[in-house]
Amino acid sequence: MTVNYERLLATEVPDPIAEADRSGTVAPRESAFPALQKEVRAAGLLDLRRRHYTVKVTVNLLMLGAAWVAFFAIGRSWWQLVVAVFMAFCYVQIGLIGHDVGHHQVTRTRRGREVLGYLHGNLLLGASYEWWINHHNRHHSNPNHIERDTDIVRRKAIFTPEQAAQPMSSARRFIIRHQEKVFFPMAILESLGLRVVSFRAITARTVRRPVLEGALIIVHTVLYFTAVFTVLGFGMGLAFVAVHHGVTGLYGGMIFAPNHKGMPVRSDEETLDWMTRQVVTARNIRGGRIVDYLYGGLNYQVEHHLFPSMPQPNLRKVHPIVLRHCAAAGLPIHETSIAGAYVEIVKHLRAVRVEAEPMLR
Repeated sequence: MTVNYERLLATEVPDPIAEADRSGTVAPRESAFPALQKEVRAAGLLDLRRRHYTVKVTVNLLMLGAAWVAFFAIGRSWWQLVVAVFMAFCYVQIGLIGHDVGHHQVTRTRRGREVLGYLHGNLLLGASYEWWINHHNRHHSNPNHIERDTDIVRRKAIFTPEQAAQPMSSARRFIIRHQEKVFFPMAILESLGLRVVSFRAITARTVRRPVLEGALIIVHTVLYFTAVFTVLGFGMGLAFVAVHHGVTGLYGGMIFAPNHKGMPVRSDEETLDWMTRQVVTARNIRGGRIVDYLYGGLNYQVEHHLFPSMPQPNLRKVHPIVLRHCAAAGLPIHETSIAGAYVEIVKHLRAVRVEAEPMLR
């Protein structure tokens, strides 16, 4: 069953979102979030960090360039699998920049976002930038909602036993029966899956610029596979592609899974205000600046959901402010270690699978 947050929380937080009255005007309501937002704005933590992102984009491009230089220098050798792992790291770091671009963290102009987004998503990664942004924004609006969160809906695993009652294929039924064992290994396919959904979005013209996005992805794909198979040949080339994209998917999955997976899910039966909805469905991961870098700041998932447009380096700074305001509002913030987060996910998947087993027979 989905968790009833009204029973979970000791203090109900008033709705921080302004509501429209019958005349269509907006009437603000007192709540915890406006006070938090006011302090954050006054501290300048929502201001752009242009120097930070200029350096980060430059470093990422240099790392990716170095990976390709090493690729051509090494030539036909199984040592290329090491290059494939490093290139996967570069791909995820570039994807994290694309994530920040989509959240208006890097630039506030539409033209700037599109240029950087198409560069990082379509040209450098070979995936649809706009599909990702549309998908991800729907997740932010309805985190951990069993029917509206796109990150839940598109998964083969289930996060509440009631999902097992839905019509499903025998393949998905098999996955659910073993979901705590296969959830993270299946992340290896995420990079491939991103390209499949990008192709579908472009051919279905559900993105605003299908021709441009498609052309950039074609350029990326042609250059990538031409380089790989010309230098490595077919067999070694396939191994390189498998390792490169497998590690890319696994690394990306290990970053995004702890954000909400294993946290309580929601349904339409829940009537939560916006701030509560963002806080209690997210999980923070403790760690220092190395963890911040490896996770692209998404280890501060509560802060990121409360302030999606906040530049990534400011999330560490806003953390104590958010902790203080949430404590005053009676909102629990869940924080754990890296290992603790993955253990919680596996335990949750196992518990759901056990409860759902009668419906999977």
